[in-house]
Amino acid sequence: MEYKFLIDLQLFTEEKTEDATPKKKKEAREKGNVMQSKEVNSAFVLLAVFIMINFFASFIGIRFLNITRYIYQEYLTQDFMFTVKNLQPLLINGIIVSLIVVAPIAITSLIVGIGSSYLQIGFLFTVKPLAMDIKKLNPIEGFKRLFSLRSVVELLKSLLRLIAIGFLSYIYIKENIYTIFQAVGMDMDMILKLTLKMSVNIGIRAGVVLIVLAVLDYFYQRYDYNKKQKMSKQEVKEEHKQTEGNPQIKSKIKEKQRQMSMQRMMQDVPKADVIITNPTHFAIGIKYDPKELDAPKVIAKGQDLIAQNIKKVAKENHVPIVENKPLARTLYDRVEVGQFVPVELYQAVAEVLAYVYRINNNI
Repeated sequence: MEYKFLIDLQLFTEEKTEDATPKKKKEAREKGNVMQSKEVNSAFVLLAVFIMINFFASFIGIRFLNITRYIYQEYLTQDFMFTVKNLQPLLINGIIVSLIVVAPIAITSLIVGIGSSYLQIGFLFTVKPLAMDIKKLNPIEGFKRLFSLRSVVELLKSLLRLIAIGFLSYIYIKENIYTIFQAVGMDMDMILKLTLKMSVNIGIRAGVVLIVLAVLDYFYQRYDYNKKQKMSKQEVKEEHKQTEGNPQIKSKIKEKQRQMSMQRMMQDVPKADVIITNPTHFAIGIKYDPKELDAPKVIAKGQDLIAQNIKKVAKENHVPIVENKPLARTLYDRVEVGQFVPVELYQAVAEVLAYVYRINNNI
């Protein structure tokens, strides 16, 4: 009997528990995927607009009142044909007044909107979010997004904003209900001023409440963004390999570099004036040419097997080998290949070189 089992491979997917690396954050930012709360922008813009309207209330009211009077006095009292003929001046005046009134509000909205975005994400210019993405056209993915947890959260936030603003407006209107009833007997100027004043007061209060909700939304958006950016341990390892290189390959490269360095060093051994030894554990090749070098220079050094190879090459090329245990050990510990001998060791090295020169001269 044959049994078949359907296994969900997602059960074996490694859990994403690691914080996003700087590399992943940078790549996400370049793609336009940044942490930003739109509620913060909307709340600050709304509050700034109503504050601006409050400061320019008289200016706005007078302009709208003048255009209204202009329409009633100059056009509605004329016959229809005359009004149609002179419709162009009316439209031009209306547009000019509207621009004068709207310009400060529009500029304020633009500045505050850009400023709140900059405070959240800094300066960022990218067109990648505008690129065509086939996945966004997938109806199944769209259906999933529609009924996802994020959609539920967005719905709850919208309801919370609606309830908060509605309750705030209700309280304010209730406190001023008698003033509203008294507006029935007021003239047009007073009604316009009262309407504008109440609208601004409600707007400012709504803006303050929305800012409080926006701050809470900001922390939620940051938590949600960081959660989505998390990586599995395997992803971190793979990124590390891509960034730093495969450890095995790096090890082979270093080994190859050591081999090449060793070959170059062995090729320099015949150029040495003397090999100072331990005699079995250390071997250091010293070269000194007063015409070319300011001080004696270490051109080769090695320990154990490498030391034996240095001595072997030196014997084959008739390079003198001198035993000096303290000096050999000191030079091996303190001086690297290609470096000059320290000043404090000049005397000891000079004695060895003088000894070698005497032997060569006697020969």
